[in-house]
Amino acid sequence: MEKEQRLELIRRNAVEVVEDSELVELLKSKKNPSVYCGYETSGEVHLGHLVTITKLLDFQKAGCEVKVLFADWHTWLNQKGDWDFINRQVKLWEKAFKAAGLSDAKFIVGSSFQRSQEYIDDIFSMSLKTTIQRALRSMQDVARDIEHAKVSQVLYPFMQIEDIKALNVDITTAGLEQRKIHMLAREILPTMGRKAPICVHTPLIPSLKGPEGKMSSSDPSSLISVRDSPEDIKKKMNSAFCLAGVVKDNPALLMAKLLVFPRMDSFKIRRPEKFGGNLEFNSYVELEKSFEEKKVHPLDLKNSVSAALTDILEPIRKALIK
Repeated sequence: MEKEQRLELIRRNAVEVVEDSELVELLKSKKNPSVYCGYETSGEVHLGHLVTITKLLDFQKAGCEVKVLFADWHTWLNQKGDWDFINRQVKLWEKAFKAAGLSDAKFIVGSSFQRSQEYIDDIFSMSLKTTIQRALRSMQDVARDIEHAKVSQVLYPFMQIEDIKALNVDITTAGLEQRKIHMLAREILPTMGRKAPICVHTPLIPSLKGPEGKMSSSDPSSLISVRDSPEDIKKKMNSAFCLAGVVKDNPALLMAKLLVFPRMDSFKIRRPEKFGGNLEFNSYVELEKSFEEKKVHPLDLKNSVSAALTDILEPIRKALIK
């Protein structure tokens, strides 16, 4: 694959690349750079997670070594479950990620290396270089109940930064909510003799209920799980926020952009002849323009996205119900 094709795949649907010039140089100097994404194994694997899984699939196609970190200690420190729950979730999540296409990825459990002396020593070193305010600020978009943060949640960003060093990766990718932690990593790691990681951030899918929040495991009514049945997907999509002609914070459109088009050559809106018949789109840009111009009705969009998601999620659902 040509370098420009690799760059196009890595940049696809990213909100930002920090820094893009560093990415260009990396692909010139290294044939198989490494990338990782870390996940708190709390609650259901849902479409929000599928966004970063899709991005990791882009990296995989671009010839990168993909590492998936199931951050069990981070999950516990961020008060999202006891150890019995977390250990069950790790097994479930690995099955889901493999079924989603990450067959060549390396899956790593955080506690398998996060107890080493070097890891702990580095955490202490970082704590000497960072104010409490800065550590808390980096967690604003990640922590649960940040107004009553525990000391464990201040350790969390240092652990995430040390993960980058310990896993020896060139690139880190995650949803945009991780940006503040990544920027702290780019400041701290060079002071520890480690090159700053390139950061590729993906958009967040809004809550099904509307633009007031993101899709989150802490609110089951906000999400579509990879285990949802076709009937559940259709029911949830039918009630999802989707105003005629409104593109901003539209979960149905973002699902089409971030999940459907990367997996399908075209996207079909199926509708009766009396309403104009079927429409077929070869790019997300065409779909968004037609929706904004109200040539596509919200219900037709939601029904068609629902059908596409059912196809995409079917192999994952089957893997998890075996």
